[in-house]
Amino acid sequence: MTTKKAAPKEEAVEGVCVLDGNPSERKAVGVDPSIKASNLRRLRRIEGQVRGLQRMVEEDRYCADILTQVSSTQEAIRAVARALMRNHLAHCATHAIRTGSNEERQAMYDELLEMIYKNAR
Repeated sequence: MTTKKAAPKEEAVEGVCVLDGNPSERKAVGVDPSIKASNLRRLRRIEGQVRGLQRMVEEDRYCADILTQVSSTQEAIRAVARALMRNHLAHCATHAIRTGSNEERQAMYDELLEMIYKNAR
């Protein structure tokens, strides 16, 4: 009598980025649904803020009031960027640095530096 060994269970890695060579085909796998939903809610709110800005300009509203709303919209976008950066660091970058080859680790370090430079402006 032969006993069949059960296939090892694949452990889902939450929030790991999958790179398929082509940068336009990179995907995040297993992103926490609550994080995704939160980011989508924020982006919809921002979309409404931008439409409100358009109306304010169309209605010739006071410039200082429009600029206040522009500043508020910019901060909302920065908040989404921070949430995305946090998720990327916690999952994608951590996974690449811990398990990747030397080339993959170096590529991730370079990517992180570029992200920091772009988002620090």
